[in-house]
Amino acid sequence: MTARGRLGPIAFRAYGQFHRDARLILVVSLVTGAAVSLYWIDFNLYLSSLGFATATIGLVATIAAVAGALVAFPASAVSDRVGRRAVIAGGTGIGLIALIGLIASDALPLIIVSVVLWSIGNQAVQVVMSPYMTEHSDRSHRNELFAAQFAIMNVTNIVAAILGAVVAALVAGLLGLDPGGPGTYRIILVLMAVLLGAGLATVSLLTDDRPRATTERRLRQAGEPAAFPPDPRRSRAFLGITIRDRGLFFKLLLPGLLISIGAGQVIPFLNLYIQRKFGLDLTSLNAVFAVTSLGTVVAILLLPRLARRFGQISSVVLVQGASIPFLVVLGFSPILWTVILAMAVRSSLMNAGNPIFNAFSMEQVTPGERATLSASMSLLWQVGWVIGGLLYAVLQATLGFEGGYTVNFISIIVLYTIATSLYWTWFRYTDRPVVALRTAV
Repeated sequence: MTARGRLGPIAFRAYGQFHRDARLILVVSLVTGAAVSLYWIDFNLYLSSLGFATATIGLVATIAAVAGALVAFPASAVSDRVGRRAVIAGGTGIGLIALIGLIASDALPLIIVSVVLWSIGNQAVQVVMSPYMTEHSDRSHRNELFAAQFAIMNVTNIVAAILGAVVAALVAGLLGLDPGGPGTYRIILVLMAVLLGAGLATVSLLTDDRPRATTERRLRQAGEPAAFPPDPRRSRAFLGITIRDRGLFFKLLLPGLLISIGAGQVIPFLNLYIQRKFGLDLTSLNAVFAVTSLGTVVAILLLPRLARRFGQISSVVLVQGASIPFLVVLGFSPILWTVILAMAVRSSLMNAGNPIFNAFSMEQVTPGERATLSASMSLLWQVGWVIGGLLYAVLQATLGFEGGYTVNFISIIVLYTIATSLYWTWFRYTDRPVVALRTAV
């Protein structure tokens, strides 16, 4: 039998071979991801319902991004010493405290403090998630694990978008609240707090992965799968950061930075863009984002099979490059259904490549460098969103709604194109062994 004939069963069988902790982390992603989804879909609308201007909302998002950027490397260093599980638990707990603050008051200073805490907690979890999954998976099914985790995050977008809006509207009706008023959005904040509480309980079930709690046998296995082995050079490295090949790190990080700068100008504010351009209410707006996430889930789950056939980088370049024309439709079409279709297809294609490239990146560095690389990726993503958020705020203040979004969409199209080209230029050679295996008899 040829390698070609074995690819299909192998690709799908891998989803059933995850380790216990890998399965648990998928549950954590499910419940906490629902809270994060509700935040991204509805929080800017909550601020808008409180009467804050779009420039102020952009400033709040920028401050949150700065806070997230500052915590990336400390979270990485802490996770190397106390374990990834402890950092995931701490980040989730901080997020829960942030939601309590947002529920308690609508004063701008407390909102900013709470948003900063939310960003810190969320960033800490994101920094260690990729290293944790890498260290609790076999290489033969790592693409599928990363894809499943990312797909689950998008499934939560669908469920949270639909049920969150419906439940909030029902409760608001029973309490006599304005469906578009702050009270309805506070109900969503309460739902988010409940979800984070469930996530924190699930984290407690994960195996203790503190370095001193691991056995000598697992340390010698060097993470395939294993607890991350301590790197003796870390104590001598600057701020605990060890990078063996700086050129490789640069190539792994730069395209993501360009994408984040482009995304930071548009993606966090798509809800405001759609609502203002087409006048959708809360339920309809959440339904739009649910439709968008549905296509993303399908694409993410299918991409590992594409990666087995053509290679990780070729599959990433293929789907991300194909998403760019849909950005044009999203930014410049005056017809609602075409915008919804473009959102769904663009999100499906662009996001489908993320878990594959994350898995690829973790495999290019040593176990002791994984948290550093993950922190670097998260940090630069936050930096990009800071830059993008500032550009959004400045353009909205100077050019207004239409002019500002026109420049934003042109920028994201150009930056996405450059980043996708760099992926292909720098890493296409890594796919040659995969193609050779596929064509072998």
